[in-house]
Amino acid sequence: GQPHIMSRFMVLKPNSNMLKVRLYYYSWYIGFFCLTIVVGLCARILIPFKEAFDSELALPLLSLEILPPVLIGLILAGVFSASMSTADSQILSCIASISRDIFSLKRSQLRLTKMMTLCLTAVVLLIAIFAPGNVFNLVLVSWSGLASAFAPLLILYVCKKPVSEKMTIAMALTGFSVVIFWRILGLDYYIVDVFPGMLMGFTVYYFKAIIYSIWDNLIFFID
Repeated sequence: GQPHIMSRFMVLKPNSNMLKVRLYYYSWYIGFFCLTIVVGLCARILIPFKEAFDSELALPLLSLEILPPVLIGLILAGVFSASMSTADSQILSCIASISRDIFSLKRSQLRLTKMMTLCLTAVVLLIAIFAPGNVFNLVLVSWSGLASAFAPLLILYVCKKPVSEKMTIAMALTGFSVVIFWRILGLDYYIVDVFPGMLMGFTVYYFKAIIYSIWDNLIFFID
């Protein structure tokens, strides 16, 4: 589901290497996932919880408690390098989608692409600085938006349902918009925002399909 990782799979040649890629990716991910749970459980025991405690600082604080200075520096370097790696990969993937899919820019228009990259980076920085909530909440919003925009489409494609270009845009915009408004209204406290977002994506598709069906039946009856 991560765009900067999926783009690597999409350009894979030959396809016979996909099995090897899956082995590498899921082996690393399972190990990483288990270690994050271990860090979280250790933090609950070793770090006293206070009202002002930021759970996102659990790993650095935990390293300060149990590791020597050299390994603390290694942990912090890993945190910052992972953050920067993900950030620049996401920005490049987004710029590639905008420049190639929306505006169809050519390689000769490299200067315009660079300007778009600077503008997008500025927008991301503004969101990071002024958006309410911590990084974890912002990530939850982004994941919910991605899931609501694209998961219904992927499920329909897997089920081999016909989806036009206009319908694709309508479903993606509707699902993403529902997530944003659901968060603004504070309804995510009762129901997680990804559920209504994905539900509205499917609703747009099947509502349109019902309209098409009624229209076709009406034309057939008139004829």
